[in-house]
Amino acid sequence: VQLQASGGGLVQAGGSLRLSCASSERTFRTYAVAWFRQAPGKEREFVAAIRWSGGATAYADSVKGRFTISRDSAENTVSLQMNSLKPEDTAVYWCAAGRGVIISALSSNNAYRSWGPGTQVTVSS
Repeated sequence: VQLQASGGGLVQAGGSLRLSCASSERTFRTYAVAWFRQAPGKEREFVAAIRWSGGATAYADSVKGRFTISRDSAENTVSLQMNSLKPEDTAVYWCAAGRGVIISALSSNNAYRSWGPGTQVTVSS
């Protein structure tokens, strides 16, 4: 499945951004979708994920309580609402999609076969 990510940008610390991951393929709604990020000089890390049913979600400890992942099946999009942003949230963010991802594997990048282009998020202090 092909993915398109949007919504990155520059924001001050404490501000909010909303990232969107979209696909034109109807089967997208059957995929688990995750967001990963990579900051300069660091490894890529898991941020958040949601299963195809929309029921199960997973978050990295560093974003719990600040980020919310959700999906709109009608619009065929998955969004990541990012609030209370910190300078350490600065990174390139990617959305990824995978089929048959079990709950315990939601945070594993190996579970996702399709990756969209990255979008830059910069949080200034």
